[in-house]
Amino acid sequence: MAIFSYKAVDAEGAERAGTIDAVNIDIAIAAIQRRGLIISSIQPEQQKISPLSRISFFDRVTNADIVMVSRQITTLFEAQVSALHAFRLLASEARTPKLAEKLTAVSNDIQSGSSISAALSRHPDVFSLFYINMVKAGEETGKLDETFSFLADYLDRNYEITQKARNALIYPAFIMMTFVVVMGLMMTLVIPNLASMLSEVGQDIPIYTRVVIGISNFLVRYILLVLILVVAAGIFMYRFSRTEGGEEMLSRARMQVPAIGSIYKKLFLSRITDNLSTMLKSGVQVLRGLEITGSVVGDAVYKKVLTAAATDVKGGLPVSEAFRKHPEIPGIIVAMLKIGEETGNMGHILETMSRFYRREVNIAVDTLVGLIEPFMIVMLAVGVAALLASVLLPIYNIAAGF
Repeated sequence: MAIFSYKAVDAEGAERAGTIDAVNIDIAIAAIQRRGLIISSIQPEQQKISPLSRISFFDRVTNADIVMVSRQITTLFEAQVSALHAFRLLASEARTPKLAEKLTAVSNDIQSGSSISAALSRHPDVFSLFYINMVKAGEETGKLDETFSFLADYLDRNYEITQKARNALIYPAFIMMTFVVVMGLMMTLVIPNLASMLSEVGQDIPIYTRVVIGISNFLVRYILLVLILVVAAGIFMYRFSRTEGGEEMLSRARMQVPAIGSIYKKLFLSRITDNLSTMLKSGVQVLRGLEITGSVVGDAVYKKVLTAAATDVKGGLPVSEAFRKHPEIPGIIVAMLKIGEETGNMGHILETMSRFYRREVNIAVDTLVGLIEPFMIVMLAVGVAALLASVLLPIYNIAAGF
């Protein structure tokens, strides 16, 4: 929808002015005239772009933008608006300049004779391979409005479950960071002062206190070296994670972490089953669905599984048998897929499994958050208390000796 500002005169000759939402200017004029007004001028309002959106960090296309675009396209197609007009209209009211630029380029390609999927494929940084192939399937079946509706629902589900899993890890990460900062400040600022006081007294210092003072002295002397090593290790891990072998190794390590690893597994299984279900219901062949899902699943281990499964399916194996070879795929999915193959209703079976794993992720995340909050707080308190006790107890003994 676009906003048009107008000036008009009513039946009594009084001037009227206002704005109206409409798909295009013709519909806006018709709506104003139905109110008994005579239009003197009408024009689309200039889009207001936030100053922040002009900064490159903020000028980006988010998942929420693609969801909104998909829903708007569905509405416009149901209203029999042409693809060219729909994309031009969406470009005129885009949230950011980058999104407007992409949608304008898509509309220009469509005007030049490209299909919608081909026009979208020229912008892989915004529209994923999954999205493009879904649109292509919609073009082949003549159900583009349903396809964009499927895509919006899928992106909504995927965003919701991914954010929930990600947010569950933010709190423990924040607590751990706080713990490290507090301990670091105490080791480098508080402990050295207390240690100097203890050494002046000349009294015997307990072994655990000497250990804490030793660590503190090391950090004070070599803090710059420690920071350099930490940064270097971070850069190495980042570059290592970008390699094929490193990405797979880190992915497997991540899934071995107690509690958190289980959430990741269920998250990716939910994504796989949801992807395949959405694509099969939209008319995409199962082999192509496996290939595309492997490229967008977002995990090296499951990408390898899906690539191998696609090769086996290409060789003539059923999907259930191709998945059975891989322990990363639970037996329940294999069994349900076999039922889907026998009944010819694999899309529905996969949708059921997707709902099951989404529910499992939600339960696991809620359980983790409920358990981790008190655990992390207790751990932080015990760490700080042990550090203080190692220094304060000798001071108390000195005071008691007077």
